[in-house]
Amino acid sequence: MQDQENTAENEAAETEMVDTEVDVTASLVDQLVNYAEGFIRALPNIGLAIVALLLTWFAAKFAATLIRRALQGAKVRRALVDLLSTLTAIGVWVLGVLIAATILFPSVEPASILAALGVGGIAIGFAFKDIFENFMAGAMIMLRKPMRIGDFIECESVEGKVEEITIRDTYVRQTDDQLVLVPNAMLFKNPVYVRTDKERRRFEIIAGVGYGEDVDKCRDIIQKTVESIEGIDRDRGVDVFAREFNSSSIDFTVRWWTGSKPRDMHESRDKVIAGIKRALDDAGIEIPFPYRTLTFPETLRLSGEDKEENSEKPDSAKTPETA
Repeated sequence: MQDQENTAENEAAETEMVDTEVDVTASLVDQLVNYAEGFIRALPNIGLAIVALLLTWFAAKFAATLIRRALQGAKVRRALVDLLSTLTAIGVWVLGVLIAATILFPSVEPASILAALGVGGIAIGFAFKDIFENFMAGAMIMLRKPMRIGDFIECESVEGKVEEITIRDTYVRQTDDQLVLVPNAMLFKNPVYVRTDKERRRFEIIAGVGYGEDVDKCRDIIQKTVESIEGIDRDRGVDVFAREFNSSSIDFTVRWWTGSKPRDMHESRDKVIAGIKRALDDAGIEIPFPYRTLTFPETLRLSGEDKEENSEKPDSAKTPETA
C-alpha cells in the first residue's frame, strides 16, 4: 500500500515538471513569435529610418560643400572654412538622426529624445573634456584671427612657423624643421608672441667702450655705422643710448628696425656687430674686456729674479763640495 502511494507521488511530480518545462518552452516560443511579429510590423519604419539617414548623409555632404565654396569665394581663412563646414555637417546629422529616431519609434516624442541627448551630452562632455576644450579653443582662435598661416610665434618654449590650424591642434614648424603639434587650448590660455605680426620688428644689442674714451664720439660712430648697414629701416631711425657704468666699460644700448622673421634678425645682428667692431677699431677706440686685479699678502718673486740673485753671489758664499 505504501509503495503504491510513493509511486503515485513520483508520477505526479514528474507530470508537474513536464508541465513546467512545457510552459517555459511555450512562453519562450510566444516571446520569439511576438518579437518576430513586432520586427515585421516595424520593417516599414526601419526602411524609412534608413532612407532618412541616407538622405541626411547626402544633405550633410551637400551643405558642407556649399558652405565651403561660399566661404572660399569670400576669401575666408581655410581653417575657419573647415570649422564652419564641419559644424554645418554636424547640425544636419543631428537633425537627421532625430527624424530617423522619431520614424523608428513613433511613441517617442522629439522632446524626450532631446532631453536624452542633453543628459548624454553632459556625460560625454565630462568624459572628453580635453577634446572639447581644444575644439572650442580652436574655434575661438579661428574667429579671433590672432595669427595667420606663415606667422612665426612663440608660446611656452615652443617657437616656430604656423603651418596649419585645425580644430584640435596647431601645427608649428620650428626653425630646425621639427614639427610640433600644439593643443589649441594651450595657445588660447597662454600668452602667444606673434613675431611676424608686422613686417618690421625692433632689435637691440649692448656695445661697450673703455672708460678713457669720449662718450659722445663713440655714440656718433656707432650711430652712423648702424645707419649705413644694408637692411636697416632708416625711416624708423637708429637709437644709441648710454646705458650704464659696467665693471670695465661704459655700455650703450643700440636699437634698430629690420625684418621680423628669425632669418632677418640673425643676418641683421651679424652685420651690426661686425660693423660696430670695425668702426671702433678703425677709430682706435678700445672695446674692453673684464679686468681682474690680484693682490697677495707677500711680495712675489719671479723665477728670473731668483736666478739673477744666485749668479751675483761670490764663490766663497757657495757651499764647498765634499769629496
